[in-house]
Amino acid sequence: MIIKFISLILCFLVFIGNAQSKDSVSSKQIDDKISFKQFIAPVALISSGALLLNSSLNEDLQSNANNLFGDDFHTSIDNYLPFVPVAQIYLGKTFGFTPKNNFKQQTINIIVANAIGGAIFTTLKYTIKEERPDQSDDLSFPSGHTSIAFTNAAILYYEYKDSNVWYASSGFLFATATGILRIANNRHYTSDVLAGAGIGLASGLIVSYWNPFKSMTFGKKNKTTAFVFPQIGSKIGLGAIVQLN
Repeated sequence: MIIKFISLILCFLVFIGNAQSKDSVSSKQIDDKISFKQFIAPVALISSGALLLNSSLNEDLQSNANNLFGDDFHTSIDNYLPFVPVAQIYLGKTFGFTPKNNFKQQTINIIVANAIGGAIFTTLKYTIKEERPDQSDDLSFPSGHTSIAFTNAAILYYEYKDSNVWYASSGFLFATATGILRIANNRHYTSDVLAGAGIGLASGLIVSYWNPFKSMTFGKKNKTTAFVFPQIGSKIGLGAIVQLN
């Protein structure tokens, strides 16, 4: 019951978002721009997670999961699944698929998108302070693992959706599996996983389509290339590297 419930919600909402993306492709527009329709899935996921938070249904779903998988169930696979889409991004060309960006830009997108998603879910964790199902700490909402998984899956989708939609969408299978296993490990509630999926999906979409960190060239003969990147430390801000050719 718990697997069907979570899988249907995640896969259906992700399908909605992907369908919106494919609509923009089929329209054969010159500019590959992001639209508000593509945020239907992220908003629905985050809203569903927020509504389930601290509800009796949330507790019932967790109890059903514990009964299904067993109280002693434990696996560490969910620590690695979020990064499978990253490997797929880099290996896509090896399999004969054509990505939208080169290796450098792919790496920038992965780092920046995960930095944005990480900043959001970390802030929410320390603000909301929801206790985990296993009572190990109060950093349950939202699920960071799920957020990372869906961030990387969204970037994978953007990179290869025009080349092979099945390969591009495969990352969402690993992302969904990550969310289910976080619940099975009794580390997260369904609300945490849904919200994490929405945050990750939104982070991946924003960086992939808007892409404000892409190199920019100025002038006709003398070219200046600028790279903008986030700085996270004692202070949060933006940094830039300017290269004069």
